[in-house]
Amino acid sequence: MASELKQMLKALPEARLALVGKGPAESDLRKHFAGTNTKFMGLMQGERLSQAFASADIFVMPSDSETLGFVVIESMASGVPVVGARAGGIPSIINDGDTGLLANPRDTKDFTAKVKHLIDHPEERKDMAQAAREEMKQWDWEAATSYLRNVQYQKALDNFQSKPVD
Repeated sequence: MASELKQMLKALPEARLALVGKGPAESDLRKHFAGTNTKFMGLMQGERLSQAFASADIFVMPSDSETLGFVVIESMASGVPVVGARAGGIPSIINDGDTGLLANPRDTKDFTAKVKHLIDHPEERKDMAQAAREEMKQWDWEAATSYLRNVQYQKALDNFQSKPVD
């Protein structure tokens, strides 16, 4: 994911990347993103984290293995459209073209084009942000848990049962 984000930054010189969190990979990430327009925000929680989400124009989620997508939900609830991978649990959260955009996994050109589109079309980005926020109002903990239990778990069970046996 880091190399994909770095390639996007090179292709979009007007873009800035903010990374939130602290962990064992931070030193390597700082080296990887050296010379790019990247700011390391450190560990954030509560109100500061909410403000960080809300201050973004676009949230990019290139992970193709994300299952629950809490950061996507947090971004959308903050009124930030997401460009996410069309993989894992992300497509069940984003309504492509309405609340965010889906890009082909590991396709940096597709991600870059979708981010560029949102940068170049601020009114569309604003409408998408509002639609994302409205959509997330429907996802309280009870609804999210019910969806996880009744839909996602069933998909996992079905996938397991259809898996070939060696």
